[in-house]
Amino acid sequence: MGATRTPRDSWIEAGLQALAAGGPDAVRVEALAKRLGVTKGGFYGSFADRDALLRAMLDAWEQESTDDVIDRVEREGGDPKSKIHRAGMLTFSSDRLLPIDLAIREWARRDPEVAARLRRVDDRRMALLRELIGTFCADPDEVEARSMLAFCVAIGAHFLAADHGGRTRAQVLAHVADLLLDRPRTDPGD
Repeated sequence: MGATRTPRDSWIEAGLQALAAGGPDAVRVEALAKRLGVTKGGFYGSFADRDALLRAMLDAWEQESTDDVIDRVEREGGDPKSKIHRAGMLTFSSDRLLPIDLAIREWARRDPEVAARLRRVDDRRMALLRELIGTFCADPDEVEARSMLAFCVAIGAHFLAADHGGRTRAQVLAHVADLLLDRPRTDPGD
């Protein structure tokens, strides 16, 4: 009876978790095998080398953070403003996707191929924002500005270490969303 081979997806998932925790240098075949409780020999049944794993990890991240998010946003429906909120929550508030996304952004600073992949993903995310914001904002310059601000807040809020004058970060971010999405303020008493 032959040994059970570790599924390719298990290697990819372990690689993404290692990437999120320690960057691309943490994605090492031996360390992943130990994490999975298998020998590293099984790795080569799924991947030619570490670079093939890294490409597969980027493919999985791109699929999950764009195609899957966009599909879910469209499937669950709602008005454009709730779709924007849902896309942001799925991507930038997710305990799963956010750490991977941030690690890939750091990696892209040093690797032109990863930077090109990140640009493609960000272009798709911005296209969704433009489309949805364009349903309630007619000025193309304002659509672009709101889209960029929304995207910058979604990413940058994770790096900001400032206090907010007695307000919680959640309160401030809710107000920012109201401003960007041209909604009545949801938290007027706070």
